[in-house]
Amino acid sequence: MSSAQRAEGQLVKQKPVAQKEVATISNGDIDLPVSSADLKSSRAEKLNRSAAAQIINGFALLGICVLAFCIRLFSVVKYESVIHEFDPYFNYRVTGFLTREGFYNLWNWFDEHTWYPLGRVIGGTIYPGLMWTAGVLYNVLHLLNIPIHVQEVCVFLAPLFSAFCALSAYLFVKEIRGQGAGLMAAAFTAVVPSYISRSVAGSFDNEGVAIFALIFVFYLYVKTLNTGSLAWATASAMAYLYMVMSWGGYSFIINLLPIHCLACVFTGRLSHRLYVAYAPLIVMGTIGAAMIPVVGFNAVLMSEHFGAFFAFGVLHGALFIRYVKSVLPAKAYQAAKTLVLTGGVAIIGVLLALITGYVMASPTFGWTGRSLSLLDPTYASKYIPIIASVSEHQPPAWPSYFTDIHVLVLLVPAGLAACFRPLSDASLFLILYGVTAVYFSGVMVRLMLVLAPAACCLGGVAAHEFLLALTRAIRAPNLAPSPVTDASVSLLDTAAAPSPAPKSKGKGKSSAAKAEKAKGKGVTAESMFDFLDTSGKGRIPRDVAWIGLVAATLGLIFYIGHCVWVSAEMYSAPSIVLQTRDPQGGVHVFDDFREAYGWLRFNTDPNCKVASWWDYGYQTTAMANRTVLVDNNTWNNTHIATVGRAMASPEKKAWQIYRDLDTEYVLVVFGGFIGYPSDDINKFLWMVRIGGGVFPDIKEKDYLAQGSYRVDDQAPPALLNCLMYKLSYYRFAEASTMVTGRYGFDRVRNTMIGKTDISLQYFEEVFTSEHWMVRIYRVLDRPNRETKLKNPRRAKPPRRSSSSSRPRSASGAPPK
Repeated sequence: MSSAQRAEGQLVKQKPVAQKEVATISNGDIDLPVSSADLKSSRAEKLNRSAAAQIINGFALLGICVLAFCIRLFSVVKYESVIHEFDPYFNYRVTGFLTREGFYNLWNWFDEHTWYPLGRVIGGTIYPGLMWTAGVLYNVLHLLNIPIHVQEVCVFLAPLFSAFCALSAYLFVKEIRGQGAGLMAAAFTAVVPSYISRSVAGSFDNEGVAIFALIFVFYLYVKTLNTGSLAWATASAMAYLYMVMSWGGYSFIINLLPIHCLACVFTGRLSHRLYVAYAPLIVMGTIGAAMIPVVGFNAVLMSEHFGAFFAFGVLHGALFIRYVKSVLPAKAYQAAKTLVLTGGVAIIGVLLALITGYVMASPTFGWTGRSLSLLDPTYASKYIPIIASVSEHQPPAWPSYFTDIHVLVLLVPAGLAACFRPLSDASLFLILYGVTAVYFSGVMVRLMLVLAPAACCLGGVAAHEFLLALTRAIRAPNLAPSPVTDASVSLLDTAAAPSPAPKSKGKGKSSAAKAEKAKGKGVTAESMFDFLDTSGKGRIPRDVAWIGLVAATLGLIFYIGHCVWVSAEMYSAPSIVLQTRDPQGGVHVFDDFREAYGWLRFNTDPNCKVASWWDYGYQTTAMANRTVLVDNNTWNNTHIATVGRAMASPEKKAWQIYRDLDTEYVLVVFGGFIGYPSDDINKFLWMVRIGGGVFPDIKEKDYLAQGSYRVDDQAPPALLNCLMYKLSYYRFAEASTMVTGRYGFDRVRNTMIGKTDISLQYFEEVFTSEHWMVRIYRVLDRPNRETKLKNPRRAKPPRRSSSSSRPRSASGAPPK
């Protein structure tokens, strides 16, 4: 062999070595050769930028949590640290008992101050998650020698858990679409007005911790779905147990998960990961739920849970069929399949017959009244007026969607579309969550609270994809042909998920490599924003991208501004302290409720009984520490109907009813003097309907004038003479001239009242608040004397005696 040939052979052998030391990096439409040293430096630069992105991501999450907490403090800044609304006062009272008496004694607490003379077993009729959480936090703070009153713990618990909810939304969406979408979802969740309405400082209600528990359960379920880990499945079951302890809305979870499970089974997405995610949660979650006294055996006996058991059986059946198919030959499998299907259909038929018989034996088919109201929006108005009377159980108006979720109204449809590209088990779950939440929010305005996190998650997905597409389009034309620059990673690129697969070692480029190359140009073919591509080259024009980025930024700024305004002006005012402004900007505070409860607390016997409509029961018990006939628990419709009957009856009949119930004081809320619309006169028809549903002598038509409800001179006699009308308008005609200058003018109804000369014979006025919003009357032991006494000066002369009227004789002398 010649030296030339040997040299050629050495060159041939060295050629693959040279190929290993040279690589190419795509930059637009050309591939540039890069040495191994450049590759190492570019990878190091990429790692550094990725680490920087993670640090920025962490600080962004911290800022979102701080924002979520601080935006809910307007109520404390504008008013004071005070409990809001009605139900939170009961929760606060129970939490106080828990911190004094201990966790165990709470289960056995029988409260004789409510629902007199029946009482109430507190431990068996509450969802204790909220109180336990506040009690644990209170004890931990005291162990750390931080002396804080239990009221302050209750006031600031909801803002704290709103920050946790934002973190849960980040983890949930990150598991589905990546860090970028998770950050957007967390930012939306932190300030969405619908969630703020139930989590401002002082709103110590179940939803304050339950919404966090809801999203956290969903995150753990999706995490288990992606990993197939039994440890995550156990964690999701424990989180579900906390949700059951916290809110009756746990039934939303136990019905949404079966829908997702069945959707995966019937669309060919059955896997062991689905089994690990679903089956342990149903088994352990049901056992845990049955241990909560307020749920008990309802976890297996109520129709709300039957869907979960049905999906549990279908899942096992589908996995069994798959297993049989894998171990048997084709012919044997067909025979076994026929046998199994025949036997399965027979067994299912028997079970369905038994379940149908059990369900049909119940007048509500095994559903609770509130659940039936969700399935049939007209059910409550037809059969359960106590549920229909609650304002938050009414369907929402269209403007409330814009008020409560603002720009997310536009982003939710885009987020739903984005979840289909690509469609995974996790994104399918988010789609089902969004669709069901939209439906339930349209039935009941209270369930806008369930829609809010779903809208934030879907909006986060849509906003991330949109911003990512725009920033790539803006950055793509200015990319320099430097390997370090080409290998750099932006925060949005790092946050995007999933990461592209590595290049194939074959001669041709793999689909992943092509996607990565297209990704460098602009929007990939998988993006939902292809309609913006007008160049035909897979790239959004740069000017269009700039316009879209400016519009998106303005939309997010308006969203933040709207959320801050709503939090400060609409959802931060407590129901017991009202505030208004005059034309000159002065602030007027109406503190009538606390004034009235304080009068009851310090001027009445500690064992006296107070009657009022059920709306004010919790506040009266907590703030006045007096026994009430009914409260906001509404567990006994007959007892509430009795109070409604008394309010709708004439004075004497109402007095007899209250005397039979040992009532000593009657409290009414009246707004006609100052213009407060949520008074008892506006609620009176619900008292009539609820009372008439139990007592046939109360008929709604008797209180209507030609089908309309009015309090003027056209009002029917039944309304003008009922107790509620008398207690509300007693002495009002004279007092109204001080405010309106018109005699007997009602500022809420905008009319002159029909009866101004009102007198009371069986009740005595003992307290009227400064602005006449709360009036308290004492039930007399015996009726007053006649209020209109006869004037002795106008008395008729006495009649003649019988002797003077005897007939006389002709001479004029009386006969002998």
